[in-house]
Amino acid sequence: MSPNEFQQLIAGVTARLAGRPLDGALAAWLNREYGAGSAAYQALASACRAGVEDGWLCNREAGGIKYGRIFKALPETHGFSVDVVDMQNIAGPHHVHPNGEIDLIMPLTEGATFDGHPAGWCVYQPGSAHRPTVANGQALVLYLLPGGAIEFSKTGA
Repeated sequence: MSPNEFQQLIAGVTARLAGRPLDGALAAWLNREYGAGSAAYQALASACRAGVEDGWLCNREAGGIKYGRIFKALPETHGFSVDVVDMQNIAGPHHVHPNGEIDLIMPLTEGATFDGHPAGWCVYQPGSAHRPTVANGQALVLYLLPGGAIEFSKTGA
């Protein structure tokens, strides 16, 4: 798996997301179409694991979190930026999603959760905020940000 092949894989998903409202209905649809038991989920999870192993994903580290933005918001990714993080029993920095956030949760430890969500997808609406937290083990989380928009809080809220 190369970064270019990864971009093509992601583009297959983002093409179907472009222009849709980021809400609970989208999360339900993603979990039906690309849920943890699906071939598409397995392909994305395998690609992320391979990218981490090959060193082109999660190639930075701070505060016990490995992370990296592999793609800025591009026409090829239908206006979504793509980040992947590797977290283990830790809360990340508080931030706001001006345009929303779509997350693919890929536990590396059975039972690991992201913000209380198991393997699969969660969607944060525009203007939402959180302190991303992986509990019960280790997980990779793929973030899709419309327009690449994210605002880290200065206070750490």
